[in-house]
Amino acid sequence: MRLTLAERLKRRMVHKPNIVLYSLLYGTLINIFRIKLHTHFTFKARPGKEKGPIVLVSNHAARMDYVFCSPAVWPKRLNYVVGYNEFFVTPTTILLHWLQVIPKRNFVPDPSTIISVKRIIKKGGNICFMPSGMSSITGMQQPVMPGTGKLVKHLGVPVYYTKIKGGYLFNPKHCLDQRPGRVDIVVDRMFTPEQLAAMSVEEIEDTMNRLLAQDDYLWNSEEHVKFKNKGNLAEGLDTLLYMCPKCGKIADMSTHGNTMTCNACGNTIEMDDEYAIHPVGEGSVCPPIVSDWVIMEREKAKEDVKDSDFCFSEHCKLGTLPDYKYVPVSRSSEITGDGILCLKPDGVHFDGTNNGKPFNFFIPLEKIPTFGMVTDITHIATYVDNVFYEFYPDSRDALRWDFLLEEMHRFRGGEWKENPYRHTK
Repeated sequence: MRLTLAERLKRRMVHKPNIVLYSLLYGTLINIFRIKLHTHFTFKARPGKEKGPIVLVSNHAARMDYVFCSPAVWPKRLNYVVGYNEFFVTPTTILLHWLQVIPKRNFVPDPSTIISVKRIIKKGGNICFMPSGMSSITGMQQPVMPGTGKLVKHLGVPVYYTKIKGGYLFNPKHCLDQRPGRVDIVVDRMFTPEQLAAMSVEEIEDTMNRLLAQDDYLWNSEEHVKFKNKGNLAEGLDTLLYMCPKCGKIADMSTHGNTMTCNACGNTIEMDDEYAIHPVGEGSVCPPIVSDWVIMEREKAKEDVKDSDFCFSEHCKLGTLPDYKYVPVSRSSEITGDGILCLKPDGVHFDGTNNGKPFNFFIPLEKIPTFGMVTDITHIATYVDNVFYEFYPDSRDALRWDFLLEEMHRFRGGEWKENPYRHTK
């Protein structure tokens, strides 16, 4: 009987990366990108000199963070933990298998991932994962996922970290262009085994949130690094900055080149090659930096979800992972249905079709702290009974869905709290 891709992945046994293959890829791909990205490392500690196994954690700036993490611990080889859905994308899946990458279903419990991590550590290997669970959507670091502190405390090995500054601006989530500028990486020890044993889970996670806090837009307002571009800095910016700061209209922006205009009131802003934003024309306004604009949108979501009768719904296309064929690298799922996605105070509802048949589900709010965003800011994702689903809203407001769900989860007592830290030098 022919196995599905999911069944094959479930049977896969992860080992330490092959030293020859890992060294070859490190010596070619990693070093090429290090030069292209103008990376600068500051070592406050040297993980590569640690004799036994280690865990490396990092803020998750963008999809290419392995370029910043692998050199930080060389000559140690890393088993990365990567989103489960990436194993269904070609040719990405080939590289993930070669490098013995561990799959993880984001934002839901995944015992198989923990088993693989513990096995690698027991064999003397080294693990790298991003505690926020997903590459930055906004240029700011998301909070550490609950349970991270418990995991590293249980593993009981030294924990090091990389703090990536500028990585998001090289490859922003609203536009997938690569825009070389400069990326700074600080490497340091986060915990010794003795510190982990003495600290509570809450203290460990708070330390992670503090040390990994990063806001790339705020960082570059101080550093003034210029990032190369094609004169299209505002491309897709309306998916990140979806609410007009002047009239409050949502998902009604137009972009052209380096400018973005609200169709409702004409408010226009321009972005320069340092990612600074400026109002254009008489009467136009904008917050000081991009992340201030994003924070304004989140604050609006916080207020919206306080209504006891709150309900936000929208027609969406439904994307799924194929059973027997891989998804091309330009996509993250294939469209197999559609329906109405709805967020209410009790959780997330969907009522529609999938593969020509009725399909619906309900996820209680305490079980879904956020949506995933696999590639850009045009669609959102989650898991239902361990199966991956993506939703493509008719409006360009996927980030609003993300903010509303996170703030509803927190307002209703969910355990995934807001990151109290925004930026540390």
